[in-house]
Amino acid sequence: MARPKPKLTLSDDERRKLTTWAGRPKSTQRLALRARIVLACADEPCNTVAAAELGVCNATVGTRRNRFVAKRPDGLVDEPRPGAPRPVTDAEVERVVTRTLETKPENATHWSTRTMAKAAGMSQSAVSRIWRASELKPHLYDTFTLSTDPFFVGKVRDVVGLSLAPPEKAIVLSVDEKSQVQALDRTQPILPMTPGQAERGTHDYVRHGVTSLFAAPNVATGEVIGTCHRRHRHQEFLKFLDHVDATLVKGPGVSVHLVLDNYATHKTPAVKRWLLRHPEYHLHFIPTSSSWLNQVERFFAEITEKCIRRGAFKSVASLEKAIADYPTAHNANPKAFAWVADADAILDRVKRVCERTSDSGH
Repeated sequence: MARPKPKLTLSDDERRKLTTWAGRPKSTQRLALRARIVLACADEPCNTVAAAELGVCNATVGTRRNRFVAKRPDGLVDEPRPGAPRPVTDAEVERVVTRTLETKPENATHWSTRTMAKAAGMSQSAVSRIWRASELKPHLYDTFTLSTDPFFVGKVRDVVGLSLAPPEKAIVLSVDEKSQVQALDRTQPILPMTPGQAERGTHDYVRHGVTSLFAAPNVATGEVIGTCHRRHRHQEFLKFLDHVDATLVKGPGVSVHLVLDNYATHKTPAVKRWLLRHPEYHLHFIPTSSSWLNQVERFFAEITEKCIRRGAFKSVASLEKAIADYPTAHNANPKAFAWVADADAILDRVKRVCERTSDSGH
């Protein structure tokens, strides 16, 4: 005679829990299969039939049936395996994490794995594992700036609105200057890249002068209007405005919106008089200490990384030519930056930073 099988009956709560485990994407494959086995056994008294339906052996179905009857849902979890006990207890882990977050060593600004290991009385590798598991990196340091502009909220909504939903029959330009761009030349020839060896240049350099890049990317198309000037005054800014006005192709009734920072040269009486002569131009100022709202900064980062930083320029003229060539090549296949965060999302994030800062105790 066959060995009698224990009777398996599921309550409504158990059936719902097992169905969730069997179908939830985040369940482990082992747990999902065991849940399906128990559900099949509840509907089919024969282990052989349930095993055939699920593609497992009879012994597996029998084992899962017996363990579920004995321990209910807890029987689906593996028993603790024998082995050496953990060398670091939960209390010790909590002590290291708390000490890392809330204290500093007496003679340093931050903990290292060695100083924390000595203070906590454990090995350096144990501290390193705890920090990695807790995503703690005391050696890293970052900066932040909170704007104190009293009109911060209104300016954020104004500038972000121009990026996400510009007015009809309008051109939106993000305008700024990259000042003091140095024409640096290496003291010895740059060694070219070879297989297994990066391009190399000397660490010392010779200064040949500076220039300032005035740029205005079109927020909608990505095309960039740019020019260089040797000085960085309101006179050069007015020349750049004239250059922008001569370059733009404007139809009748089209307005031009310029997004600017709060640099003094953007607000001089001469600039205001220029705007009176060009009523189709409108200025929008970002909040103070909020250059990340001005998309031209992203263009400056690109041209610095791709054109300026690793270059060797024997004169300011050669630097200005390289800078002028970059927008020309860029405009042959322009691509606008994708602005995705709306004003509410930005203000909510700034609010959370302000709350964390005010509660930090500093």
